[in-house]
Amino acid sequence: MSNFVLTKQHLPEVLIFCFNWKKSAAEAHRMLVEIYGGTASTDKSCREWFRRFKDRDFSVEDKPRSGQPKKFKDKELEALLEENQTQILKELSQQLKVDKSTILQRLQAMGKIQKEEKWQPHELTENAIANRLNISISLFAKHNKKSFLWRIVTGDEKWIFFNNPNAK
Repeated sequence: MSNFVLTKQHLPEVLIFCFNWKKSAAEAHRMLVEIYGGTASTDKSCREWFRRFKDRDFSVEDKPRSGQPKKFKDKELEALLEENQTQILKELSQQLKVDKSTILQRLQAMGKIQKEEKWQPHELTENAIANRLNISISLFAKHNKKSFLWRIVTGDEKWIFFNNPNAK
């Protein structure tokens, strides 16, 4: 017995050979199981291939299916986001002609989340970290500085009458 392993690519070619030898789909399946064991295809798939061969369709490549997802590159998605970061998933999916869940998975893989109606990186960039640090330092410095806000007297809403005995 050889070390050859049956792959998805070789299966149709082996079945074409069996079809040309006038074997039935069941006979071809039995032969595959006898030779390749557990790696052989199912009886149902053998019947499907034989049905295609009877219809004179001997192409071994997969045909495009309606359910097969459209392939797009992350660069296309990034270009759309650079153009307008406020687009929602529905708009992005319509422009790229793919499902919303696919767009969401790609955005998550790119590390983007939607904050304040914009798609932004989930992790802060070095510039954003430095900017936040500068703002925090300036706010802390303003808090420690005595300003007019510290001189405002506040209290509850009790009325106090002014009594000036020197006034006549």
